[in-house]
Amino acid sequence: MIAASHSLCAPVKGHFSISIPVKSDIAPVARLLIYAVLPTGDVIGDSAKYKVENCLDNKVDLSFRPSQSLPASHAHLQVTAAPQSLCALRAVDQSVLLMKPDAELSASSVYNLLPVKDLTGFPEPLNDQDDEDCVNRHNVYINGITYTPVSNTNEKDIYSFLQDMSLKAFTNSKIRKPKICPQLQQYERNGPEVLRVGYYDADVMGRGQARKLQLEEPHTETVRKYFPETWIWDLVVVNSSGVAEVGVTVPDTITDWKAGAFCLSEDAGLGISSTASLRAFQPFFVELTMPYSVIRGEVFTLKATVLNYLPKCIRVSVQLEASPAFLAVPVEKEQEPHCICANGRQTVSWAITPKSLGNVNFTVSAEALESQELCGTEVASVPQYGKKDTIIKPLLVEPEGLEKETTFNSLLCPSGGEVSEELSLKLPPNVVEESARASVSVLGDILGSAMQNIQNLLQMPYGCGEQNMVLFAPNIYVLDYLNETQQLTPEIESKAIGYLNTGYQRQLNYKHYDGSYSTFGERYGRNQGNTWLTAFVLKTFAQARAYIFIDEAHITQALIWLSQKQKDNGCFRSSGSLLNNAIKGGVEDEVTLSAYITIALLEIPLSVTHPVVRNALFCLESAWKTTQEGAHGSHVYTKALLAYAFALAGNQEKRKEVLESLNEEAVKKDNSVHWERPQKPKAPVGHFYEPQAPSAEVEMTSYVLLAYLTAQPAPTSEDLTSATNIVKWITKQQNSQGGFSSTQDTVVALHALSKYGAATFTRTGKAAQVTIQSSGTFSNKFQVDNSNRLLLQRVSLPELPGEYSMKVTGEGCVYLQTSLKYNILPEKEEFPFALGVQTLPATCDEPKAHTSFQISLSVSYTGSRSASNMAIVDVKMVSGFIPLKPTVKTLERSNHVSRTEVSNNHVLIYLDKVSNQTLSLFFTVLQDVPVRDLKPAIVKVYDYYETDEFAIAEYNAPCSKDLGNA
Repeated sequence: MIAASHSLCAPVKGHFSISIPVKSDIAPVARLLIYAVLPTGDVIGDSAKYKVENCLDNKVDLSFRPSQSLPASHAHLQVTAAPQSLCALRAVDQSVLLMKPDAELSASSVYNLLPVKDLTGFPEPLNDQDDEDCVNRHNVYINGITYTPVSNTNEKDIYSFLQDMSLKAFTNSKIRKPKICPQLQQYERNGPEVLRVGYYDADVMGRGQARKLQLEEPHTETVRKYFPETWIWDLVVVNSSGVAEVGVTVPDTITDWKAGAFCLSEDAGLGISSTASLRAFQPFFVELTMPYSVIRGEVFTLKATVLNYLPKCIRVSVQLEASPAFLAVPVEKEQEPHCICANGRQTVSWAITPKSLGNVNFTVSAEALESQELCGTEVASVPQYGKKDTIIKPLLVEPEGLEKETTFNSLLCPSGGEVSEELSLKLPPNVVEESARASVSVLGDILGSAMQNIQNLLQMPYGCGEQNMVLFAPNIYVLDYLNETQQLTPEIESKAIGYLNTGYQRQLNYKHYDGSYSTFGERYGRNQGNTWLTAFVLKTFAQARAYIFIDEAHITQALIWLSQKQKDNGCFRSSGSLLNNAIKGGVEDEVTLSAYITIALLEIPLSVTHPVVRNALFCLESAWKTTQEGAHGSHVYTKALLAYAFALAGNQEKRKEVLESLNEEAVKKDNSVHWERPQKPKAPVGHFYEPQAPSAEVEMTSYVLLAYLTAQPAPTSEDLTSATNIVKWITKQQNSQGGFSSTQDTVVALHALSKYGAATFTRTGKAAQVTIQSSGTFSNKFQVDNSNRLLLQRVSLPELPGEYSMKVTGEGCVYLQTSLKYNILPEKEEFPFALGVQTLPATCDEPKAHTSFQISLSVSYTGSRSASNMAIVDVKMVSGFIPLKPTVKTLERSNHVSRTEVSNNHVLIYLDKVSNQTLSLFFTVLQDVPVRDLKPAIVKVYDYYETDEFAIAEYNAPCSKDLGNA
């Protein structure tokens, strides 16, 4: 609140004026009170309320030069702000803003974040009712006339004005009008005034008017193939004159680009620009209409529409460039040039049958021809600029069935000699023809694959607060590892820090008001803070401080929230659910959780003498003592956490005891060591290759590896030998992106591998030679040395199925990763989920069935647990159809649905959990592009943390076999 006062001491009569400066610091509401104290002690006055424009001190302006331009031409974006301001720039296709105009940043949206904009009334403790000076209700008789006291309710008194402004006055002046004393039998006490907060509509950003097209030189042909939704996303610093200019190349989309900027200055504070526009336009161009993807064997209609915004008619020839990747048959019998007059359009179509898989490019050219033939009543003209427009767009052609991927990983260390490994790549009998492809990656570093794919470690969605951390935390481990081994380059550092900043901002979406974090945040209103996730975020934010700015308030608030969950015995109470219920240890859930939180606190790092840590360690030591004395022992997962917690705390004796106990339960096979869950479900029969280990087993094995590597003062040779055998097993579980099967196992395993890599890192002057050859004619050689150990070297394998050998000679260790991908046709088998899919209507009898139908899903869990973890239903669209987004969003009203996403041609539905009670879900899809000979689409439901538990089903469009569909 900003207050100012003016006193007028001399006698004042008639009119007078007061000048009050209006600045941004009194926005959005200002109140003015004028009062006078009369000689009798009475006070008179009045007040007024003024709405002040929502403006910001840092005046930011944004403009394009020119404001209209050809695709692929050069333009300049100029931003002016307070000197030395840091400005964030953004330019997106206007269609992006049309989808969510309310999300635009403006001065009004900033002011709406103020917790209090205007004060009215008093809080309850100050809302006193002083009845001492009231007038009694007794009638008065004067000269035979009865007078009854009545309240004057027409005018406010000074007290009311002050109350409206939330002001209390300490005065002996008369600021309240006399009022009637209340009658006791009718006494009513008014409730407190509610604090009212005003909200204002968001400002509507102004739209720039396009000027005439400015051309520097003639363009005879434009080739357009770059069509982003987000064009500019950058940070710039304005100079001492308050100006910054960015040179840009206009994308190929014919559209209006909407740019905005917000700037921060140490002196002037925050500033936001109004929207600046650039129109990418050419008066004659061609547009393609095609689906996002099709399945091989389907036929779709490719439409090329030529638009003419020239003032005269033109004669246009439209050509589709031939390709062996597809068969094109013109829909029109005659492919003659077309006459298109001013503001006219013409569509040319082809029936396309794709012949090859993968991304297939379609290149269509529209050229204005010189001709003496009349177009209507005039001779066709040829534009001076851009007489030929060529557009290139890709189409994803997918094989039938369901994609499978198997990864074979090897860590080969020749140590001056030679080591080799045989690899047999087989394909199952139900493989889809020509869908198989394989490649081998060669790396000189155990973390090389993860570094290359640091933002794509999992082929899974990232729609919740825990999944986002797999985009965040591994960057810290990579930076720590490369720093320690002196391999960090400016390029890797810049990229990793950029990912950290993005992940940090995204994670704050899942924060609660009390400092905790949950899987989907507070906005859905159904979740309380989760102790597991809050501990995970706390320690990761604390570790990230070494590389990026992290607001200390986030760390402090999370630590306070966790400490409030600590019980008298040092253990922690659970809030929210376990992320993965397959790691539950029965009655030991509290110990498991406490060990997890203790590890997080020690990794911050907090000292063992910190009160919260000290009490937590007491809880763990008591639990371990009870385990040693008891007959049943402890869950392997809990033991793995205890071993690492004691190692971090420097309690070598307890660490050794737990590791010895774990060693007795280890699974030792082929010179590798790992740990399994008790009562582990049997692997499904019929898997062509052995599936990846479950997430929980990778995670617990990685914790044991960390315990071996966290010995004080350093790991012994025996520790490193044990660690190496564990690493052999862990690396074999990696996927082709360098991650594992889910989020927690990926984060913990990469942390452990980075520690192992740092502990065993050596620089050797000699190179390692890698030879990969088939039983046939294929052979390829690679060299790995200090200069390229972080480089990903890859080669495709031509013979599938096939037998291959991999030989490594020289010095150092080489990490080899073979990825085999293929599609299979779904077969009936037993799944741990029951999944049903139907379409409404089910047949093509109804007229609307060609263009719209409803997908109805039924899901229940039939596996070995009482319920699944968070599950995801992935519904692939039938080619040419798109989901009706409002009907998908409506699913979130269900108590079981946490979130929905539309990603390319998939609808993703996040379920809190799935039990044996059947869940019913449904949404509507619409035809976007006609496609003939439609193939079935696949629906998959899977447990997010136990990904080997899934079910698949197929569905067909009602009119999939109807030729009229196209």
